[in-house]
Amino acid sequence: MDLSIIIVNWNTRDLLRACLASLRVALAGSPLRAEVLVIDNASADGSAAMAAAEFPEFGLTANAENRNYAAGNNQGLRAAAGEFQLLLNPDTEVPPGALDALVTFLRERPQAGAVSPALVHADGRLQASVRGFPSPMALAGELTGLARLFPRSPWAAYRAADVPVDAPSPVDQPMASAFLIRRAALDQTGPFDEAFPLFFNDVDLCYRLKAAGWEIWYEPRIRIVHVGGASTRQVRPQAILRSHDGLRQFYAKHYRGRLFWPAYAAIVITIWLTGWLRAALAWVGVRLHHGDSETRS
Repeated sequence: MDLSIIIVNWNTRDLLRACLASLRVALAGSPLRAEVLVIDNASADGSAAMAAAEFPEFGLTANAENRNYAAGNNQGLRAAAGEFQLLLNPDTEVPPGALDALVTFLRERPQAGAVSPALVHADGRLQASVRGFPSPMALAGELTGLARLFPRSPWAAYRAADVPVDAPSPVDQPMASAFLIRRAALDQTGPFDEAFPLFFNDVDLCYRLKAAGWEIWYEPRIRIVHVGGASTRQVRPQAILRSHDGLRQFYAKHYRGRLFWPAYAAIVITIWLTGWLRAALAWVGVRLHHGDSETRS
């Protein structure tokens, strides 16, 4: 088996349908021996029934409970038989040729553990889908605004603004919305850490891949359509809190004991405060939107 495609889905039935339809077309014209594994996390919108009825050639695991992103992907990775595993969000559409190009890219680079294509909007506009690791300096730049004032400085490293948009380049951590990984690399580093159920599990995985000596690449000439945030948008204030909690866990795992303790404590407190402030603002926005909708109706 050349390729295993793993899709973790939660309540995005119509987007999942479009994603699977695009894969059906892409794989029909591909020489790759491939499998598609859908892991549905107890969706309430009929996602699992749709996938079973309309795409019987693809594998389906319908969980009785929402096991979240990391555990869902690990389910798929354990079942996957491919030399390469593509982690793919259900809010994507894959054009013909993209899968072949991604697999060829890794086969031509033995030191490359993973590669990500460019993510684009439906109209072709490029999305910002690559980041640096959130080192203390990079994180301070984001929180203080120095990253915006000095976009080419180390303060702005998290934004990865200097990544080429017309040629492949090694990067720290591309979004895992479409992320092809070499099985040999995963065998060495292990799969997702389920202590990061929703957020920063991909950052942690990339961090471990790089620490083990594997390269991670971004190939912007290969493009995949991505809606973005289709699941987390359904619970935005909670998602913000969990994202910041993921960042805090990332620091606890990789930086606790490496930083002077007052600096580590200051970072963790700032992450916590910033998360609650952003969640509160999002909650106010949701309430205002609902109030405006009720007024119009």
